[in-house]
Amino acid sequence: MLSSFLAALGQWGDARFRRVVLLGVALTLALLVALYALMLGAIQWLVPETTDLPLLGPVGGLDTLLSIGSILLMLLASVFLMVPVASAFTGLFLETVADAVEDRHYPGLAPARPQGAADGLIGAVNFFGVALVANLVALLLWPFAGPLVPVLFWGLNGYLLGREYFTLVAQRRMPRTEARDLWRANKARIWGAGILMAAPLSIPLVNLVIPVLGVATFTHLFHRLTRR
Repeated sequence: MLSSFLAALGQWGDARFRRVVLLGVALTLALLVALYALMLGAIQWLVPETTDLPLLGPVGGLDTLLSIGSILLMLLASVFLMVPVASAFTGLFLETVADAVEDRHYPGLAPARPQGAADGLIGAVNFFGVALVANLVALLLWPFAGPLVPVLFWGLNGYLLGREYFTLVAQRRMPRTEARDLWRANKARIWGAGILMAAPLSIPLVNLVIPVLGVATFTHLFHRLTRR
């Protein structure tokens, strides 16, 4: 597991890795900015400039106060939302990263099973939906988890990343049912690799490059498990 991650890290200079990271970062930031703009617009539209409060009378500036508060809320939410958003966008370019790893470390392989653009989009949307719901649940549990918040975050996203990325990588080389069987047979090890990916996802900026390293790591792990 660790050797797979180190091998992925050693290929960081590959131009294809950097291209996917830049695309993923651009799309992720664009989506987060769009979400914040929608939230800000909704506040400005729904909250009047002046509100009559009992005993206090007309009070102004609530829309400005809520707008400032929404910045803090978005910064907090982005820690949780960055995982499904960045991971989903990276899933769209999974083929590029996996091909780069195989070209360098596993030459001579037969061409991978063709994955259509529609399949990649469906997989990315499905993963985004599952990861978004899971992280929103984790966000709701945050006040009750106390010091166990990092454990909850890493364990949950480690499981999701391991299951989804490993299966997507594996089904390039085998039918989906066999890929699922391989994941089930090695669930603990793949979950551990997923946690290794999920831990840095809580670090701002670093979390933007981790999904690419995750795809590369699970590509190495898949080939080592199948060779074994």
